[in-house]
Amino acid sequence: MTTPSQRLAVGDPAPAFTLTAADGSEVSLSDYAGRKVVVYFYPAAMTPGCTKQACDFRDSLSSLASAGYQVLGVSPDSPTKLAKFTEKEALTFPVLSDEDHSVAAAFGAWGEKKNYGRVYEGLIRSTIVVGEDGKVQLAQYNVRATGHVAKLHRDLGLDTVS
Repeated sequence: MTTPSQRLAVGDPAPAFTLTAADGSEVSLSDYAGRKVVVYFYPAAMTPGCTKQACDFRDSLSSLASAGYQVLGVSPDSPTKLAKFTEKEALTFPVLSDEDHSVAAAFGAWGEKKNYGRVYEGLIRSTIVVGEDGKVQLAQYNVRATGHVAKLHRDLGLDTVS
C-alpha cells in the first residue's frame, strides 16, 4: 500500500486539476476561478449510494447555484461510464473521471479503507468546498451518501429547501 494521501484543511490552497468530463470535454478547477466550487468525490457511478448522493446534488443544484456554488462530481470511473450515469440520472452538473486517482489523492480522498475486515486502498467519499480565493473553505471526509447534501447546506449556512 502507498502512503495515505494528506487531507486538506480549511485555508489550504485547493490543488489544481484538469479532468475529462462525461461529455468528453476537459474541465479544470481554474475554469471556476473566482467562484465557489463544491468538489465531491464518490467511489462508483451507478451504485445505490453514489446514485442517491448524485441525485441529491442534482435536486439541490438550484439552491447551491443561487448561493454562488458550482458542483463538480469526481470518481475513478471512465468517461464512458460517467456519460451513461449522467444520462440515466439526468445529472445537470459536470461529473469528472479521475481514473488514476491522482486528483482524489491530491485532495486527500484516496487512501486506506476497511470493509468487512478487509483493508484496501480506495476512494474515500469526501466533499471539499473551494472558496472564491481558491482556498479550502470546508473539507469533509468519510461522509455518508444519504443526507450529506442536506448536511452540507447546513454547514454552509444555506437554506435546506431546494
